[in-house]
Amino acid sequence: MPWEAVRGGAFRIRRDRQGTHWKNAVGFWLLGLCNNFSYVVMLSAAHDILSHQRAPGNQSHVDPDPTPTSHNSSSRFDCNSVSTAAVLLADILPTLVIKLLAPLGLHLLPYSPRVLTSGVCAAGSFILVAFSHSVGISLCGVVLASISSGLGEVTFLSLTAFYPRAVISWWSSGTGGAGLLGALSYLGLTQAGLSPQHTLLSMLGIPALLLASYFLLLTSPGPQDPGGEGEADTAARQPLINSEAPEWKPGSSSHLSLQERWTVFKGLLCYIVPLVLVYFAEYFINQGLFELLFFRNTFLTHAQQYRWYQMLYQAGVFASRSSLRCCHIRHTWALALLQCLNLAFLLVDVWLSFLPSIYLVFLIILYEGFLGGAAYVNTFHNIALETSSEHREFAMATTCISDTLGISLSGLLALPLHDFLCQLS
Repeated sequence: MPWEAVRGGAFRIRRDRQGTHWKNAVGFWLLGLCNNFSYVVMLSAAHDILSHQRAPGNQSHVDPDPTPTSHNSSSRFDCNSVSTAAVLLADILPTLVIKLLAPLGLHLLPYSPRVLTSGVCAAGSFILVAFSHSVGISLCGVVLASISSGLGEVTFLSLTAFYPRAVISWWSSGTGGAGLLGALSYLGLTQAGLSPQHTLLSMLGIPALLLASYFLLLTSPGPQDPGGEGEADTAARQPLINSEAPEWKPGSSSHLSLQERWTVFKGLLCYIVPLVLVYFAEYFINQGLFELLFFRNTFLTHAQQYRWYQMLYQAGVFASRSSLRCCHIRHTWALALLQCLNLAFLLVDVWLSFLPSIYLVFLIILYEGFLGGAAYVNTFHNIALETSSEHREFAMATTCISDTLGISLSGLLALPLHDFLCQLS
């Protein structure tokens, strides 16, 4: 009997550990999905937002069938009067400010208020854009989505420091899923006949799912090895809404001096610089060149070509962000080099128009998404492997500025590039 009791206890411990593992895995996947969802939807609705007030007396809020406010018909690029990089900047600059504040102490604030703020801002962004009567108010809604996404990313990436490092893969896969599902849901619902206003309002369940995933699904982190080998007493962990464990408050890096933080930051540059370059190159392509990669000898309209470019890019990102278990890349600088070559190749094609088929561009854009997603997930996985436990929370919060900095720089350069190329006849 004693031996049977021991065997039964061991079985229950293994079962509880497996249950905890999957709750946290699914929880971080949903957090990644919900956190990036509003950001992606705002980019998908960029044309709708920019066409808000193009017609006098327009009372339909976001136009259900947007067309560009004006075109440069003399240009071979069929240009819009305003580049979609304008919406990108509204969707990314507030995130950049938040991430710049993270290494200075933002990551030391309690997690729960940050998560609540993120959820409220995401809900507010959908409501504000849906009921807006002007481009300016709509862009304020885009800013709220940016605040939600940036604050959430800083918060949840810091949070992975207290869990087995496998959750980084789940988080990254969820963010990739947000790109694919966000773009698909907006496109699918509007194509099915739902107005953009009602489409945005139907997405209010996403912020609620984010809060439920954090407070009800994740278990409170206990003393454990980040690799997951030492998950002791997981059966005793409770959902976060019921947990008042002292270790739940951030603070593993609160005691670091400025000198220690500077030393850690310098060590992170080998990860930060390649990730900045990857995101600069890919978003320069996405927001600066997608509009200009226009093929007239195809059955797809200009707007349809743009949507296909975005969809294939997001599909590539999702696939590569979910690939960590299959492929681990140590030298992320190689991904940065390949992405910069991608940018140079497509920029030359925009100038010379030498690619004969849009399907070749489709393949290149899918490949672009693969590179971007792989750089993101492998960067944070490498940091989790190579930083000490006392530095990991600070390192995660600091490195997440990389993608946002690259995207911001690309948006700033894409605007003048758009105007320059569209003036060419």
